[in-house]
Amino acid sequence: MNILVGWETSPETETLELMLNVGGHEATICSEVGQFDLKLKETGWDVVLLSLSFPTLEESIGTFERTKTAIPGIPVVGAAKSDDITHLIQFVSQGLHSHVIRDVNGNFIMLLLSMLEAAHENVRALRAQVVAERLSEEVDSVRKLQESVIPDDLPETNGYKVVGRYEPSEIRVDGQNMVVMAGGDYYDSFALDDTRLVMLVGDASGHGVKACMSIMTMHTLIRMIRNNRYANTADFVNAVNDRLCKSDIVQDEGGFITIIYCILDTESNKIEWTCAGHPLPLLQDLKTNKVMILGHEDQIGLPLAVMEGWNYECISAAIPPNSRLLIYTDGLEEAFPPSGDALVDQFGVEGIIKAMQDSKNLTLPEALELIFQRSSDITEGTGRHDDTSVMMIERK
Repeated sequence: MNILVGWETSPETETLELMLNVGGHEATICSEVGQFDLKLKETGWDVVLLSLSFPTLEESIGTFERTKTAIPGIPVVGAAKSDDITHLIQFVSQGLHSHVIRDVNGNFIMLLLSMLEAAHENVRALRAQVVAERLSEEVDSVRKLQESVIPDDLPETNGYKVVGRYEPSEIRVDGQNMVVMAGGDYYDSFALDDTRLVMLVGDASGHGVKACMSIMTMHTLIRMIRNNRYANTADFVNAVNDRLCKSDIVQDEGGFITIIYCILDTESNKIEWTCAGHPLPLLQDLKTNKVMILGHEDQIGLPLAVMEGWNYECISAAIPPNSRLLIYTDGLEEAFPPSGDALVDQFGVEGIIKAMQDSKNLTLPEALELIFQRSSDITEGTGRHDDTSVMMIERK
């Protein structure tokens, strides 16, 4: 700590110098009020120790008020003589953080360093709490806007069930307070007609307001052009990409969006999809409990809003009876323990596949819950650092 001390000239001064400049702490002791006022103009003080008789008993309250004005938010610990209790009450009523009584033998000096440390830590904790509360309020308003475009009810049609879930990321403020962040994840599902069902999951780069606004832009665009006639999912994603490449909101500071856009034909039991920088879907055969990745990495196109005119690929596969399909954002697989490596110790695709296999006999909502729980468990209570969206589709 950097400690500023205002103390009248007395035999205690030399002892203060010895006791406070230990353990990496640095104390600057001022016995002249002019010197003290000059030091108040400097930055970097962590705590102030003020004799309540400095420079005199009558002038000390003025010194205290100047200290509060010059370095607001820095705790001031007072030292009062035992016969100055009435004087001490005046300081306490005006915001003195804490105080110690100066006994005639000078034993109080032994307590000073621990009191100063406690005052410093207390103020730090209060600041962290205030920052966390303000950040939480701001993030909450953005998150509510984001979540307003995520559907509450997903369609069930022709023997197919669909469930989805979104979870925001969390961070610790000052290593203590958990704050739920607003992010750029998004999922949606809607019917094109009686037999065709659209399912999509998207992930905007970054966090906070910008990521949220990027997703809102894409959501609005998709809803605007979804009824246009496109030959396949690739043509649709091509059109979305070209328009997003012209969006200042998305492209600001190099932003982009990854997406997997699927159309399920519930009559032919065929699904086609286009992947723009996004994880590939997983297909689970509930009879054999085998889970396979659909498609290949070379079929993953660039994220949206990176290059106008990029030609995306349309991939298709059959959905067999008694199977489940999972589409998700990378926050699910990128969860990792706080003591581990963010790349090496991830939950990973292997963790997702294992969770799917372990949930084989669970209902679809229960299976989704288990997958999220397994991904969360690996973080050991610290939370995922990226928001996460998942959709599961089941054919009986």
